[in-house]
Amino acid sequence: MENSTKSSVLTAERKPAKTFRDLVVWQKAHALTLAMYRYTAGFPKQETYALAAQMRRAAVSIPANIAEGFRKRGRADKARFMNTAEGSLEESRYYLILAQDLGYGQTIGLMALLEEVSRLLSAYARALLSPDS
Repeated sequence: MENSTKSSVLTAERKPAKTFRDLVVWQKAHALTLAMYRYTAGFPKQETYALAAQMRRAAVSIPANIAEGFRKRGRADKARFMNTAEGSLEESRYYLILAQDLGYGQTIGLMALLEEVSRLLSAYARALLSPDS
């Protein structure tokens, strides 16, 4: 494939996001949030306003910060919101460890999804701060 053809194929595959919903990282973070809600629905009653609420709040914060950062104009502002999302992601990671250790259910699938979101979020934040993008 010649360079111009290869370039046009890559361009055709990757259109600029028009809304935050177009971002794969947001889509995966939203899926993680939905999965976290399903997981915490099975928690003991005494955790309804404790660990379950904390887990849900941290999970919601990930796609919410991605969405909010999407509309910020400056790269530094956008990156700051991605960093906040990364912080919420790490908070969610700890809550999954705690829930597993408390015997509230397996977290293997959630951890795998969390890792995927973590990789995507890190790459997105790096791209925002890259002088080449």
